[in-house]
Amino acid sequence: MAAASFTAAKFLAPVAARSGGEKAPPLPAGASSSSFARAMRRGGAHHPRLRTALAVSSDVLAGNKAQAAAANPAVTREEALELYEDMVLGRVFEDMCAQMYYRGKMFGFVHLYNGQEAVSTGFIKYLNQADCVVSTYRDHVHALSKGVPARSVMAELFGKATGCCRGQGGSMHMFSAPHNLLGGFAFIGEGIPVATGAAFAAKYRHEVLKQSGPDGLDVTVAFFGDGTCNNGQFFECLNMAQLWKLPIIFVVENNLWAIGMSHLRATSDPEIFKKGPAFGMPGVHVDGMDVLKVREVAKEAIDRARRGEGPTLVECETYRFRGHSLADPDELRKPGKDYFPVSFYFFASLVKFLVLTRLSGEMENGIKASLAKFAVVWYSVVPIELVNETLLSDFSFLSSLHSSYLICQHSDRYDEKSHYAARDPITALKKYIIEENLGTESELKSIEKKIEDVVEEAVEFADASPHPPRSQLLENVFADPKGFGIGPDGKYRCEDPKFTQGTAQV
Repeated sequence: MAAASFTAAKFLAPVAARSGGEKAPPLPAGASSSSFARAMRRGGAHHPRLRTALAVSSDVLAGNKAQAAAANPAVTREEALELYEDMVLGRVFEDMCAQMYYRGKMFGFVHLYNGQEAVSTGFIKYLNQADCVVSTYRDHVHALSKGVPARSVMAELFGKATGCCRGQGGSMHMFSAPHNLLGGFAFIGEGIPVATGAAFAAKYRHEVLKQSGPDGLDVTVAFFGDGTCNNGQFFECLNMAQLWKLPIIFVVENNLWAIGMSHLRATSDPEIFKKGPAFGMPGVHVDGMDVLKVREVAKEAIDRARRGEGPTLVECETYRFRGHSLADPDELRKPGKDYFPVSFYFFASLVKFLVLTRLSGEMENGIKASLAKFAVVWYSVVPIELVNETLLSDFSFLSSLHSSYLICQHSDRYDEKSHYAARDPITALKKYIIEENLGTESELKSIEKKIEDVVEEAVEFADASPHPPRSQLLENVFADPKGFGIGPDGKYRCEDPKFTQGTAQV
């Protein structure tokens, strides 16, 4: 079966417009004419103002191990160890947060990032200091990757005055102006317009104020989850970013679940990356459990934005190892139940293709296309041996239906959590470093010990730090410094006992 397989440089490079009599671009190596044609048709190539955009997967066949190995980009020893240290910092920090939460040191909702470290590290460690990051309520590790000290993040989680937001933000609202971390946002989607505005500001500084650095435009990376991609703000900002060619990368951290709702049950087309070409920008799907693949996609997308070539939508298929928050018992992802939507989606798609192709006389090609589509997007969902079993079966109507039925039967007993735990991004990177002689076991253990000490020190620092004073209560609430929050004498009204009793004259 032929399927599209592009390197990052190939699938993010702008494709020549078809208008004006220009010839279609040559077919990339390893791509079938049908798959590439489908990608070319997306993105509005018929309009003279627009260039075509691609929607492709960076590694379409997980079963092709030789191809996957070749797709892994080379990294230097220094880069590999930096990536490993950052990912270990994120994991150890979040594990410590869980301990502190259950000990009563943190309050409110705390959403941990365990399992998704490859996405944060892969993108943020390639950014410059002047580049901006906009996060969600799952923002601790984004802050750490951007350079915010672990002690400042931990103190913020403890609600202490030494936190990066002086104790006023908490878990879901990390912010650091010096590090250009523009915040975590509690409501899904609300950070995307902020990120779009930051990208517009970067372009304004570059084109009007002539204030950009020597490398080009400052870039903004907006992180959000799969649940956000059905919200209006997402679509509005995709349109605006492409219209103005803003230097922004929209990164979908698709961990397959929006709280307790399966992504497949909530989305009419679960392939989020396809939504990019609908607005004229490249859409890319990447294995979010492989930091090297994420980093390769990040390089191309960030460099492209820095050159002024506009936005990119990147879907990173990843997985969170814990519940939605530490208050979530995570009972909705039990083995043996979750994969009915996956099975049903595949079975329904296959039947649809069979019916249509039977009428058109292209039954065999239709079966292959439907199976290819499934393998491209859901290779990490159904065990690959089951997909291979179907691909190698006799391509006839009855045998294909029987194979799809087998997949449905097996996948209903499939253990989702165990599958993704076996693909732990930190374990995978550690194995790669050792096998490629980029570091030794003792060096990696030394890094792990260093991170444990950093996190322990962060807890001690946060625990010993003071709580914010009462005088800070109304700071950053009222725009007018002489308004409701501060009296004519310059003192905070909240310091007046009568104010808290409701008897003060205002």
